[in-house]
Amino acid sequence: MLPPVYQTLRASPEVVAFVGDRIGPHGKVGQDETRPYITWQVVSDDPHVNLSDPPPSDFTTVQIDCYHADSKLVVDLAKAVRDALDAEMIVNRLVVDVQDFNTQLYRIGRDADFITQRDT
Repeated sequence: MLPPVYQTLRASPEVVAFVGDRIGPHGKVGQDETRPYITWQVVSDDPHVNLSDPPPSDFTTVQIDCYHADSKLVVDLAKAVRDALDAEMIVNRLVVDVQDFNTQLYRIGRDADFITQRDT
């Protein structure tokens, strides 16, 4: 169903040092959430289909967004996220680097490709 984004990021001491457990699914965190934080959301999901059996796994692209009030520290947070994904051999790439208009927080987003085996 949903890939283990939270678990993957929480396994990194560097990510935890920045955000603790402030990692929100579905692209949301509380309005009063302490900064910095990370959100994530599924962008696409494709089952690995075949003709003889139900799909054994899914290829899911997830966008992971890092938010921080400091422009240098958001880069460091995004690097920690990249390194956490790289350590698990999860292909990822930079997709957005902006300052959010409403919150004025800096945001760096990465797409990450999770291949998740389905439970039988």
